[in-house]
Amino acid sequence: MAGVTDRPFRQLCRRLGAGYAVSEMVASDPRLFDSAKTRRRTDHAGEPAPIAVQIAGSDPARLAEAARHNVARGAQIIDINMGCPAKKVCNAAAGSALLADEPLVASILDAVVRAVDVPVTLKIRTGPDPAHRNALSIAGIAQSAGVAALTVHGRTRACMFTGPVEYETIAAVKAAVAIPVIANGDIDSPERARDVLAFTGADAVMIGRAAQGRPWIFREIGHFLATGRRLAPPTVDEARELILAHLEDHYAFHGEAQGVRIARKHLGWYTRDLAGGDAARAAFNAAETATAQVAAVHRLFETLAGLGDRLQYTTGAGSAGVWTPRPAKGDAAARAALRGTRARRPAAAPWAGEALAA
Repeated sequence: MAGVTDRPFRQLCRRLGAGYAVSEMVASDPRLFDSAKTRRRTDHAGEPAPIAVQIAGSDPARLAEAARHNVARGAQIIDINMGCPAKKVCNAAAGSALLADEPLVASILDAVVRAVDVPVTLKIRTGPDPAHRNALSIAGIAQSAGVAALTVHGRTRACMFTGPVEYETIAAVKAAVAIPVIANGDIDSPERARDVLAFTGADAVMIGRAAQGRPWIFREIGHFLATGRRLAPPTVDEARELILAHLEDHYAFHGEAQGVRIARKHLGWYTRDLAGGDAARAAFNAAETATAQVAAVHRLFETLAGLGDRLQYTTGAGSAGVWTPRPAKGDAAARAALRGTRARRPAAAPWAGEALAA
C-alpha cells in the first residue's frame, strides 16, 4: 500500500471505523531518513494513536536503527514488512524475499525487538512460493523473538495477488502460536470478514486494497460484526462530503501540484463501478489544478444525485466470491496444525474482531 496509505488516507480510514492504520513502508537505510519522501511518510501530525510505522530492509543493524529512529519521531508500534512481493523490494532482499532465509528473519526480529521498548509486529506471506510454504516456521520464530502480533497475507510471494487465499494456512498459524494473528487477503466485504474470522480464529482482519475508493468498508464491517446486518451504502451527499474532505487534506499534505497528480488514483478508485465514472475519471486526469478536480467531483455527484439518494454500484462490488476451506495441496504442516482447530477459539484480544487498515 505504499503510495496509498499516506497520512490523509490513514486518518480518513480511522474516522470511518478502522481500528488501526499502518504507515506507508519506509526504508531502513539511514541515508534516507531525512529525505523528503521519508519525512512525508513518517509525518503523524494530528493522527490518532496508536502510531504504527512499517519498516523494510534486510540488514538487522539498519532495521534496528530505523526502529529507534522512528520511535524517537513518535512511533508507538514498529511493524516489519516481510510481506511485500514487489520486485523492487524483493530484489533488495527485503519484503517477502526474506521468507526464504529463516536465520536472517530470526536475526532481524531479535535485533529490532531488542532495539525498542514499543511493540514490534510483523507482516508475512505464507512462504516464498507454493513449494516452500513456511509460515508456521516463521510464526514460531516471531513468537520466540518477542514479536507482539503477526499479520499473515494468505498467499506466497510468488503468487503476488492472484489465486485463492490460503485462509487455511492462516488458521494453522493461529493454532500454532499464542500471539495475536491478523488475517489478510481478499477481505472485501462484511460477510467475508465474518467468515474469515470464524474460520481462521484470527484476532482481527486487515483490509488493504478493498479500502481503495471505499474507506467506509471499515464501518460496514464493524456494523455487520456487531449486528449481523448490512449497513446501507453512503448517501450521495455523505460520499461527496467525505471525498471533498479527503481531497482538502490531501492537497494540504502534498501541495497542490503533486497532490493533484496523486489524487487521480484515489478519485479513480472512488468512481470505479459508479454510473458516470468513466467520464469523471477522464476529467480528473485532465485536471491540472485542485479547483478543476473538485469541480469535476461536484459534476459527478450532481449526476449521481439524480439516480437516487445512495451510491449505486454497477457491479457486485464487495464480494470476492465463496471460498471452500481446504489446505493448499502439499501443505502437510497446515493440515496437521488444522486438526482440532474448529473446536478451539482464541482468547479475545484487545482488538478482537477489528477491521484494520494496511
